[in-house]
Amino acid sequence: MFHAYGLYTHIQANRLRSLLLLSGFVVLLLALMFAIALLFEASQDGTLPQIMARALRDLEHGWPIAFGAAGLWFVIAYFFHQKLIDAATGASDVTREDAPRLYNLLENLCISRGIPMPALKIIEDGALNAYASGVREGHYSVTVTRGLLETLDDVEIEAVLGHELTHIRNRDVQLMVVAAIFAGIFAFVGDLVFRNWGGFRFSPKRASEEGRDRGGASGAGLAIVIALAIIALSWGLSVLIRFAISRSREFLADAGSVELTKNPDAMVSALRKIETQATMPNMPSRMGAFFIESPAGKARALFATHPSIDDRVAALVRYAGGRDMPKLEPPPAPIEDHDPVEAEPAPHAPGEPGFLPRDGRSPLDPSSPHGPWG
Repeated sequence: MFHAYGLYTHIQANRLRSLLLLSGFVVLLLALMFAIALLFEASQDGTLPQIMARALRDLEHGWPIAFGAAGLWFVIAYFFHQKLIDAATGASDVTREDAPRLYNLLENLCISRGIPMPALKIIEDGALNAYASGVREGHYSVTVTRGLLETLDDVEIEAVLGHELTHIRNRDVQLMVVAAIFAGIFAFVGDLVFRNWGGFRFSPKRASEEGRDRGGASGAGLAIVIALAIIALSWGLSVLIRFAISRSREFLADAGSVELTKNPDAMVSALRKIETQATMPNMPSRMGAFFIESPAGKARALFATHPSIDDRVAALVRYAGGRDMPKLEPPPAPIEDHDPVEAEPAPHAPGEPGFLPRDGRSPLDPSSPHGPWG
């Protein structure tokens, strides 16, 4: 459907795809509102067509309120999202004095391209990972893990920083925050409903005998089933849309890193090292889409927040002239220290050097008995 040639036309085409995906959130939000209206109307009397008609009327009158509440959610996230992200990931600010090597690499990269310097943050974790965040100029930040800083060399770290700067330049960070907010709305409502769905059950006390004779009770039950199905479906689709937005932008960020650094091999080498130790078991799953590689480990393609490292490397080799390198083995798991136990020497057979009889005396000892009867 979309044809693009060159990096910048790919960026434009990708933005159009992302806008279409975001429009799906709006449709899902309307579906979610309709499901909530169905649950409310199911607690009243009436047949299924009557309940659905009232729910549609509720949607017609109530959508401005719902969109206003979503807008308020966005305003709160706009001003406080960075603190929420830092709290979730454990990131802390660093200065040039704290991390001079990292700071200088990022500063040089920004100066060479005329890019405003984002804030720097570090996560004290041995995994190899990084992410960018922020929604407006002057409030962007790039975060790396301690493990990445200690494991990668300068050109590889520069490639990772170029990847994250590309996310900022392409406004990917704003899009991911918006997608996360939308997904958070569906997750919050879905969790609330499924934890308390019993409270929405049809109450026979509210229905007249005539209504029950017309199938009102069964209509309310069907309405509840439909509402719960819509909520579950919208929740799941919101997550899939968010993951799809994340996957579509990683290839462009890799290409942008090469455009910034002019070193595709460094990006390939960095990705090969990162894939061996990207997992962060204590990281919330909702943060996975922000990182350069999923900290939650591998997932099936449809539910993955990132394309596979093999696919990303293949794209760099094919389109950027990079050279692949063999996959690296993950580092061995740390071995617990144990007190060394001195091994007993193996016994020597008679006639071998070092053989001692049971009494411990050497056969060459003059006091030792000799002969077969000794």
